[in-house]
Amino acid sequence: MRYEEGLLKDKCVVLGVTGGIAAYKIPNLASALVKEGAEVHVIMTENATNFITPITFETLTKNKCIVSTFDRNFTFEVGHVSLADKADILMIAPATANVIAKLKSGIADDMLTTTALACEAPTVVVPAMNTHMYNKPVTQANVAALREYGIKVITPDSGRLACGYEGIGKMPEPDELLEVIHLLIAREKLLSGKKVLVTAGPTQEAIDPVRFITNHSSGKMGFALAREAARMGADVTLVSGPVSLDTPLGTERIDVRSAKDMYDAVTDKAKDADIIIKAAAVADYRPKDVSEDKLKKKSLGDTPVVALERTDDIIKALAAAKRPDQFICGFSMETKDEVENAREKLAKKKLDMIVSNNVKTEGAGFQVDTNLVTIITADDAVSLPLLSKEDAAFAILSRIARLTEKIST
Repeated sequence: MRYEEGLLKDKCVVLGVTGGIAAYKIPNLASALVKEGAEVHVIMTENATNFITPITFETLTKNKCIVSTFDRNFTFEVGHVSLADKADILMIAPATANVIAKLKSGIADDMLTTTALACEAPTVVVPAMNTHMYNKPVTQANVAALREYGIKVITPDSGRLACGYEGIGKMPEPDELLEVIHLLIAREKLLSGKKVLVTAGPTQEAIDPVRFITNHSSGKMGFALAREAARMGADVTLVSGPVSLDTPLGTERIDVRSAKDMYDAVTDKAKDADIIIKAAAVADYRPKDVSEDKLKKKSLGDTPVVALERTDDIIKALAAAKRPDQFICGFSMETKDEVENAREKLAKKKLDMIVSNNVKTEGAGFQVDTNLVTIITADDAVSLPLLSKEDAAFAILSRIARLTEKIST
């Protein structure tokens, strides 16, 4: 299970575990949270202890797992109130139909439901149950009521359930639940209320139906920017070329293939964006003529020539239509004279910011999970140390948040 070390440092996560078979997966979530620096407390219902022992959670979290409301060994003076106040987030997973009904009605008859009723922090409920139980009108009404109360309810997955039925009711995997927690509490909401448009990945320019021109971009930097922007509270649209990456939680994804496709998608979405970050590696040239059939080697000869033409300049179009309150950040990948070339592009393209890196620098090239970047504006250039792409994205977005705050004021 993938985790981001230190991401949840100084955060308190309270996990509520109820009596469903999916309870066996929650220790993996608890373990990942601890590895990310979170203080983790687990509250179990009595029924949950039939599926997994409290000692498992106590070993992983180094905190007492609470089951009884009247546990005399509990360290908090008023347990449900103190733990509810301490929490940065409460996640109840798995959540049975019974507990969901209690939460909807405000019933507080055990430590978990009393804590949930007292908790003012973001609360996430993760239903997991038999598909017929989940689809019953009363359960659906209870789920709808929780959402109306401001509680985030995660829609279950579909598949083969432990009871043998096929259908909706499976609890999402722990890594998905971890990302929900990241989205809600990992970052300060510096971009709340902002609409952010991010481009990512390569483009593919067709030569014929089976061949194309492309580059080595994996899309990881652009996806990290989209993920971190969503974690910072932004409304994120991600326009991506062909990549093998999962869509970041909390983002709208638009898949494109060619530079023309990306131009059309970006110029359409840019109208509503407050912040545009062009991290995609868009082709500068495309074949002038695209064959309708596969080109055969015998027809090409020993030294085939493919005539190229310029693709549409997306940043030029964005700059021409830029609003005074809009912020545009570009990327510049170089092999030499990194900062000088980036500064030239910053001025030529009329950007507010450009992020440069050198493809020849170890840890900063294509396909890797780290980056070594310099953030450049008209006023200064700040070089960051080697960071994960998520941490580099957060640093970039934090700087953008500060600069856009100045624009808005």
